[in-house]
Amino acid sequence: MLKHGAKGLCSVKPNSDYIRVGQELVDPKQVAVPKGHLAVYVGEKKDDTCRIVVPVMFFNHPLFAELLREAEMVYGYNHSGGIQIPCRVSEFENVKSRIAATGGDGNCRGELSWRQNYY
Repeated sequence: MLKHGAKGLCSVKPNSDYIRVGQELVDPKQVAVPKGHLAVYVGEKKDDTCRIVVPVMFFNHPLFAELLREAEMVYGYNHSGGIQIPCRVSEFENVKSRIAATGGDGNCRGELSWRQNYY
């Protein structure tokens, strides 16, 4: 059930040559990223990711920086395509919520790790 709900957050990747069964065509106007935001691809497997749009200011937050460091360890700097975050969508949504709770200002308020609740 949770997996089905998380899949609802996904959309077809831009320039993709296929559409998953049960998904509708994506209007190119909906693919555009709003000003002040960036699209990232979230998923543990390279071929099964969800496109999620996040505010640019999240990239300055220590928790998001930790996600980016993990992505660099997994994919390196020569990764082609968009920014891919190697974690479950539910974990990413948890990080987004925690960042939003701090106002996205980079103040972690003592939080040590984005994964601290999963170990």
